[in-house]
Amino acid sequence: MKKSFLIAGFAALMSTSAMADGIGVSMALFDDNFLTVLRNGIQAQADAGGLKVQIEDAQNDVAKQLDQINNFIAGGVSAIIVNPVDTSATQAMTDAAAAAGVPLVYVNRQPINVDTLPDNQAFVASNEVESGTLETIALCDNWAAEGKTEVNVYVMQGELSNQAAVQRTQDIYDVIEAGKCKVKVNVIDQQTANWSRDQAQTLMTNWLSAGTAFDGVIANNDEMAIGAIQAMKAAGIDMKTVQVGGVDATQDALAAMAAGDLDVTVFQNAAAQGSGALEAATKLAAGEAVDQKVYVPFELVTPANLADYMAKN
Repeated sequence: MKKSFLIAGFAALMSTSAMADGIGVSMALFDDNFLTVLRNGIQAQADAGGLKVQIEDAQNDVAKQLDQINNFIAGGVSAIIVNPVDTSATQAMTDAAAAAGVPLVYVNRQPINVDTLPDNQAFVASNEVESGTLETIALCDNWAAEGKTEVNVYVMQGELSNQAAVQRTQDIYDVIEAGKCKVKVNVIDQQTANWSRDQAQTLMTNWLSAGTAFDGVIANNDEMAIGAIQAMKAAGIDMKTVQVGGVDATQDALAAMAAGDLDVTVFQNAAAQGSGALEAATKLAAGEAVDQKVYVPFELVTPANLADYMAKN
């Protein structure tokens, strides 16, 4: 499969007769800060191109999402965009769209069948091998700059059914095992907080109750990093004594960094992913060929370049 790397922006979309029936969009969850930016990116690009989109909330329910796909097909949409609830359950969606001859584009979350997608299907996201790698190396550099040679850390994972959570966690260990970290890293424990700030706060509170000395938290996303920070601050921990990293560079995360609480995040351009998915869906609906893997690069964000990202989300 061909791969395309998106650097900045997209060409304006042109309305075509193929788009008369609009594009159906199924989002895994509306109530998620990052996915809200992605969803808004789809809508903004549609508005700019004069395109009709119908965006539905799957409410983190796999069966509900598959029903939405089937309803879009029955409704005669020209193409479908899916942000999967469960990346291991995407084959049924691919098969349904392929059987109906409706183009389908997966966005942000990599489907399990990404390497065997039909010609009229594609995947638009960021390469998760970069995300956890950038995060972990930056945290390691920070610990080394503090003069530490060995650290103890907690790892917070996203939903275990999600490819991004699996890959971002693997990135941490790949950095450690490849000798890319300037300090020795010991993982005290790793558990899922399902991308949730509230669940992360509870998990961190439980970890703190054990009284184990630690040097930082490596979280698969910003929401969990913020939840961990809230628990630590509630426990009276001086945030200058620990390093905390996340991924996504959401507005809340950037605010936490500006306050001196979050040390590292990685910008994932949700709006670009959304508009890129719509562009791919539009082209497929018009019978044009598209690259089947389209990657929007991740970018490291630290206090040193924070100002460059404050207005990006």
